[in-house]
Amino acid sequence: MAGVLLVTAAMVTAASFAQNVPVPKPAPKGRDSGSSGGPAVTGATQAPPNPVIPDPRRNVPSSIFQTFDANQKAQAAKVSAYLSSLSTLVGNFVQVGPDGSKTQGDFYIQKPGKVRFEYDAPSPIDIVADGSSVVVRDRKLATQDVYPLSQTPLRYLLSDRIDLMKDTNVVNVTADDLFISVTIEEKQALVGTSRLLLMIGAKDGQLKQWTVTDPQGYDTTIAVYNLDATKKLDPGMFKIDFTNYGPSPG
Repeated sequence: MAGVLLVTAAMVTAASFAQNVPVPKPAPKGRDSGSSGGPAVTGATQAPPNPVIPDPRRNVPSSIFQTFDANQKAQAAKVSAYLSSLSTLVGNFVQVGPDGSKTQGDFYIQKPGKVRFEYDAPSPIDIVADGSSVVVRDRKLATQDVYPLSQTPLRYLLSDRIDLMKDTNVVNVTADDLFISVTIEEKQALVGTSRLLLMIGAKDGQLKQWTVTDPQGYDTTIAVYNLDATKKLDPGMFKIDFTNYGPSPG
């Protein structure tokens, strides 16, 4: 299983979803312009966006004593309220790996704790979280790697209710005309520090993308679009198959 990624979307070692997620090969097939359902969040079907890639030279302040002004706290509260309001979310994604390779696919979220990422061909990768575990599955090799959901940044997106300023270690909050951006940091004694950068649209208040930075400093970005928060999802799509898929070789 090649590469590292927030899965990302998610986006790995046992302590970082970004490290757990593989980076599929570039140049997957083009997406169909049709939509499987009427998007209730973003309106008409959209073309794949160009993900905003963070400056790799950025230096995010990191301190447990970090203080935020009233406006930053209000912006973080807005993001928290939006994430907490979602129960399901379906859409398409574009992923950019640390090496610049790009791939696309579909994702399905059922809160709390369940998600499925399906990568377009030729990638054989699926990522499934069942509420307690996350697997990165290779359909071609019939193998999968298993990680605790509790040790991946993805859990913040999948929490039933969340207050980012209270429940996470927020190290940065910024807002401009396009995005509200919240950076969350996690420190693991044996692995190092990883970060999750959430970006919400400033005008529509909807999730736009996230970036996972692994302890080695490598970024994986996932931009989402054609979002639909009204679909009813089959619980079976979040079941982890431990029978037909063995452990990853090696």
